[in-house]
Amino acid sequence: MRLSRRTVLSATTALPLAAARPAAASGHRRVPFRTGFENLAATGHAALRGRRVGIVTNPTGVTRDVRHIVDVMHADKRVELTAVFGPEHGFRGTAQAGGSEGRHDDPATGLPVYDTYLMSGQRLADVFTASGVDTVVFDIQDVGARFYTYVWTLYDCMEAAGLAGLSFVVLDRPNPLTGRAAQGPVLHKEFATFVGRQPIAQAHGMTVAELARLFNAEFLAAPVPLTTVAMSGWRRSDFYDATGLPWVPPSPNMPTPETALVYPGTCLFEGTNLSEGRGTTRPFELLGAAGLDGRWAAAMGRLGLPGAHFREAYFAPTFSKFQGQTVGGVQIHVHDRAAYDPVRTGIALLVTARRVWDGFAWRSDDWIDKLTGSAAVRTMIDAGADTDDVVGAWQAELAAFRRTRREHLLYR
Repeated sequence: MRLSRRTVLSATTALPLAAARPAAASGHRRVPFRTGFENLAATGHAALRGRRVGIVTNPTGVTRDVRHIVDVMHADKRVELTAVFGPEHGFRGTAQAGGSEGRHDDPATGLPVYDTYLMSGQRLADVFTASGVDTVVFDIQDVGARFYTYVWTLYDCMEAAGLAGLSFVVLDRPNPLTGRAAQGPVLHKEFATFVGRQPIAQAHGMTVAELARLFNAEFLAAPVPLTTVAMSGWRRSDFYDATGLPWVPPSPNMPTPETALVYPGTCLFEGTNLSEGRGTTRPFELLGAAGLDGRWAAAMGRLGLPGAHFREAYFAPTFSKFQGQTVGGVQIHVHDRAAYDPVRTGIALLVTARRVWDGFAWRSDDWIDKLTGSAAVRTMIDAGADTDDVVGAWQAELAAFRRTRREHLLYR
């Protein structure tokens, strides 16, 4: 992807409310961390004055004292908040994966809540139009992986807002994996689904505001009028705990920041017949299947991958794959998160699982191809490729994405 006229035009209209590059202050003092919402609130919500506002959010849209921003904005007479739009899992987060809460009125505020899950294009634009809003605000905590659906809710809502003639505001939050680098394969467009609409890397290394700028410039046929409200005091090397923010699970199987750390690699096991740990207290950290034993953990230990240890583990999922059965496998223990590469580790886990367990199989619908963004990972592993071969195959595409990504970053 090259810099285009559309990129230049989009960049001039997608102006962050806060400083475009909120880096550390001079000397050794650091600017206090604030989310995009906190920076918006500090101005008295000036960017929303005189607008009929609808907000796309979920339980992660909270202040640092865990008040939901919908409750805060609804009580503020300076904001005309008229609608809420719920993504997968719903506005209040009551639905499991692949579900939503449907159309209802929020008991706490009386606001109408519209379901956006699996809606896109004109259908979603019609929902925005019916709500009567003129500005759509997005504030959801992402986890940094291409197949986490909230980033595609962002994309779909931006596209639909453009079709409906609305403006769009993104309130930024940190990437819990840091924003140091993009990692993993880049999606091929013929494999586009709701777990990957456009060609970005598997671990994109961007915040939601940065992704919005990239989407507007590179992928949307008609860029939407976009305002990105940046964070203050966030560095690209910061993990989530550096912010001082409480962690609210963005979805039922993302209980901790440690889950998010491994997820860009171990979510690939959704494309296999192994359990990815759903139905346990450590989803995506525990992996296994009936018939697996300690050979898998031993094989992983011999690889000497940086940043993690692999413990032989046995567990019985309470739902999802192998519900109620005791299965064997591994638990990932990340001991050096700065050195840990979740995508490479995920590939190594797939390669070794296939070699040590003759029961290994891909899902029959080739879901692994949707998760990785092409057929390459599956076909290479089936052909006997090792981890280095598989990781090496996507480096040229990843380098091209990194160059494009650089143009849309907000933070140092």
